[in-house]
Amino acid sequence: MPPELPAVRILIVDDDKAINDYMQTLLERDGFQVKTLNDPTFVEEEVRTGGYHLVILDLMMPKLDGIEVLRRIRKIDTDIAVVIFTGYPNLESAVASMKLDAVDYIKKPFNVDEFREVLARVMRKKGLARTPEEQLHRVIGDTIRNLRKEKDLTLKQMSRRTGSACRSCRRSSAPNRRRRSRRSTRSRSRSRAAFQDLFGEF
Repeated sequence: MPPELPAVRILIVDDDKAINDYMQTLLERDGFQVKTLNDPTFVEEEVRTGGYHLVILDLMMPKLDGIEVLRRIRKIDTDIAVVIFTGYPNLESAVASMKLDAVDYIKKPFNVDEFREVLARVMRKKGLARTPEEQLHRVIGDTIRNLRKEKDLTLKQMSRRTGSACRSCRRSSAPNRRRRSRRSTRSRSRSRAAFQDLFGEF
């Protein structure tokens, strides 16, 4: 059975209920957990308590504009990903949203495939796995970072040690078939010793 992927929680904020309903259906079909808000004045409390990874935020709303909502979100959470989408794009609002660390700025109406590409890019940037392969890469990366901390290795030291191990592996590929088995055995021993020196027993 494949490993269960962590749920990615998305908050959609738009005063147009039809757009909210459409977006919720689209994203839930893709496996996301989604909540929608028609009233931007409730966003702050929702961000505080909802545990969201991503906010999709309309720019033009009657009670609060998207830039002001984004400004309030950043006072609460500086890490949450925010995508601005608007039917009235302009340079001023694009620059203002980027200054508040919005991860993307999308024009409505949008192409669904392009929107999915934006989400995939945001997920990668924030380290949120969406496939088993991405989950595996994340686990490997986290493991290496933790081992680096335990061994107190700098990136330069890490590079030297792993480079040494890789050179040992490459040397196992000998053109002479009659000698390949002996060299491969010695190379595996050297590689194992190199990785044990780097990571400890495994």
